[in-house]
Amino acid sequence: MPHSLAEDAKGILPDRAIAALADSGVILPAYPFIENQIQPASLDLRLGDVAYRVRASFLPGPEATVAERIDHLKLHEIALGDGAVLETNCVYIVPLLESLALPKTISAATNPKSSTGRLDVFTRVIADGTRRFDIIGAGYHGPLYAEISPKTFPVLLREGSRLSQIRFRCGDATLDADALNALHARERLVDCDAADLSDGVAVSVDLSGEGAGGFVGYRAKRHTGVIDVDRRAGYAIDEFWEPIRARPDRSLILDPDEFYILASKEAVQVPPDYAAEMVPFDPLVGEFRVHYAGFFDPGFGYAGAGGRGARAVLEVRSREVPFILEHGQIVGRLIYERMQARPSQLYGQGIGSNYQAQGLKLSKHFRM
Repeated sequence: MPHSLAEDAKGILPDRAIAALADSGVILPAYPFIENQIQPASLDLRLGDVAYRVRASFLPGPEATVAERIDHLKLHEIALGDGAVLETNCVYIVPLLESLALPKTISAATNPKSSTGRLDVFTRVIADGTRRFDIIGAGYHGPLYAEISPKTFPVLLREGSRLSQIRFRCGDATLDADALNALHARERLVDCDAADLSDGVAVSVDLSGEGAGGFVGYRAKRHTGVIDVDRRAGYAIDEFWEPIRARPDRSLILDPDEFYILASKEAVQVPPDYAAEMVPFDPLVGEFRVHYAGFFDPGFGYAGAGGRGARAVLEVRSREVPFILEHGQIVGRLIYERMQARPSQLYGQGIGSNYQAQGLKLSKHFRM
């Protein structure tokens, strides 16, 4: 069935349009989609049956395929059919079960799933002939690959495990300053009276400990056991995480190369006709990285979908030097985009959403 979409259609494609892409041969899955694989504004990507341990991360560049680079860089192959453990600080490339035949009107972008980021599993998607991670240009025909590097916990995964997600878009649908201000005036995107909406909705860190029993976050432990990425509520928190209490001065010193789970000061929401993405704040303001997983689906935190605003969970890693975070310090911005159409179901509406109405929350793998 040929793909059809109005020539003037702009925006992020919703769930039913993603299903139509598969029906028309734009998305080419090796096996039929499984339940909940299609999300309101994205598609979960599944790992194939083999992982290649490679010497280093790479981009293929415009003259090469990923498979050619794997042949040159691989150290060994690991079968994933029955499950396998990926060790920390090693780099693996895994062919995905979904490939693409995009028309020239549709591009795509990928991001780690929320649960992937909260495990500190560094994951990016690569396509043939590309110079950038996580960006698939309009008109791309070819396979997709996941680059996976667990940073803190060794992880057990298998064929079909879902670490990444992909969004499809037509044209540029990012809200400009005027449109973002108008949307906030109608929908109150964040729960603060003096919202900073310059270059997106500013998101700051909550180090007050209020509403969380005096705790502000978690620091990951080293030398832990293995985490099965497909096992829900299977692990005790204290075996993997050290809780962090609020300090009287409402600050937190980030130790170099340690991984933290924190929460935003603001409760945010994404109205049904929009999608959002967390992007890093100005890298010149601090030596830390925030938020590996950046997609926020329509309905996240939205009252009509079972939320009343939800905190953004911040996955934070300091770089080479210790760095002091202060309560209310801006650490990222939410960029809002229009949906091409409203999704059939919103985030939180009976689709297995794990983080609706969340506060400070670890990934779904831990017993709360």
